[in-house]
Amino acid sequence: MKSVYFLVSILALTSSIVSAYDPSPLQDFCVALNDTKNAVFVNGKVCKDPKAVKAEDFFRHVEAGNTSNPLGAQVSQVFVDQLAGLNTLGISMARIDFAPKGLNAPHTHPRATEILFVVEGTLYVGFVSSNQDGNRFFTKVLNKGDVFVFPIGLIHFQLNVGYGNAVAIAALSSQNPGTVTIANALFKSNPSISSELLSKAFQVDKSIIDYLQKQFWTDNNH
Repeated sequence: MKSVYFLVSILALTSSIVSAYDPSPLQDFCVALNDTKNAVFVNGKVCKDPKAVKAEDFFRHVEAGNTSNPLGAQVSQVFVDQLAGLNTLGISMARIDFAPKGLNAPHTHPRATEILFVVEGTLYVGFVSSNQDGNRFFTKVLNKGDVFVFPIGLIHFQLNVGYGNAVAIAALSSQNPGTVTIANALFKSNPSISSELLSKAFQVDKSIIDYLQKQFWTDNNH
């Protein structure tokens, strides 16, 4: 009987792990095709005819990002929308450039865990666990060559605390991780979230919410 319970536990654990990531591919590649005429819906993008696939479908050059924005940081995404060859492969990446004091503002990736590698500079990074885990704050100062992991779906950030520019590379466990920047989602939604609702949620005066909703919220992802 113990062996049965053990087997059930392993199966339950395995199914929970599998459901947290992109479906496993059933072919070598499935290059995304933007022309969806006469195509069927799939969880991802429809595939180009394998006979028409070329090396360029798996290639992209990424330049240093322009950090001349209010946050002083630029995220250059290499998701399936930017690199069609990623379709069905369950992985993507991003280059993040930081000016001094530049910030990749608190955000989440609803479909991916992120692992960050510091190429240059010094970054203060952190994430907050869920309500169930007491909203614990995990933080670290990273230097060149350091690696840090942000678990799937949790709010996290990176701040350049060095005196020069910084560069980091992020790898993500989804072809389409999604990005939800917290401030943008709450104060720049379309249509706007009720200021009365946000006032009660944050337990502040409605005038503060009205002020925040009138601000320009930067989207530094491209």
